[in-house]
Amino acid sequence: MEHQVFVPVPADDLRAVLRDPARVARCVPGLQQDADTGVGPLSGRLRVRAGGSTVTYRGSAAVTEQDPGHFTFEGEGTEVRGSGTVKFSLDLRLTPAPDGTRLDFTARATADGRAASFAPEAAATALRRLLDRAARQLAAGSAISDPVAEAEAAEADGPVEPGDDVTEVSATVFETEVPPPSLDPSLDPFLAGGFEDLDANGAPRPPAEAAHARRTMIGRSAEEVDHAPPRGRYAPVPAPAATATGDSLRWIAPAAALALASAVVIGRALRRRR
Repeated sequence: MEHQVFVPVPADDLRAVLRDPARVARCVPGLQQDADTGVGPLSGRLRVRAGGSTVTYRGSAAVTEQDPGHFTFEGEGTEVRGSGTVKFSLDLRLTPAPDGTRLDFTARATADGRAASFAPEAAATALRRLLDRAARQLAAGSAISDPVAEAEAAEADGPVEPGDDVTEVSATVFETEVPPPSLDPSLDPFLAGGFEDLDANGAPRPPAEAAHARRTMIGRSAEEVDHAPPRGRYAPVPAPAATATGDSLRWIAPAAALALASAVVIGRALRRRR
């Protein structure tokens, strides 16, 4: 089968992509590359859809440059769910054209298994769709620069010399202007140092209210803080006093003793009468 595609990219840019198998692998639509890098970048899984059927193949391919305008792809694959195989050969010729390049594809393939049951028209349509998508990604991949090549080119240029066009920053942190403080000393007598009484170190003493607040907050020792009972809303609520129970027990005991003594006296009186 033969197929032609035009891309608005110079032939030299396409040739640079085709010479790098890793960049070629990114141009294959739907290719899931294997983690094993020893097999090569053009290896992995590829799902092919023809008509109403979908088949997934696992295989590998290789690209060979026959001349600057002629590249050959050869590969084979095996069905992931089945025993069918496919072998293909693809010739790609780059022909410079006005405002771009014409890609001429010539494909040949032999297959068995599920692919052998595809209708010829459906298989040709699926292959053309695959080649169109690959050509678009090939054109898009040529516009993306290769980071490895750029790094190698930078190393070839050599290190940057002191005399190159490099802007030197001479300002330091110590030369940076410090903004004024947000507090005005004239509004705060303590900051302005307007107190006449000084402590032993010569520093102005704070007012009595500030000293009392300081002693209240941080002047107490750790033991005082640990053992001091909480105050205010966090103070413990005292248990209710059991006054009613105590009062009832207070008169029950004498009454019981009086009743017992009365019973004894009445019993003795009854015996004497008999």
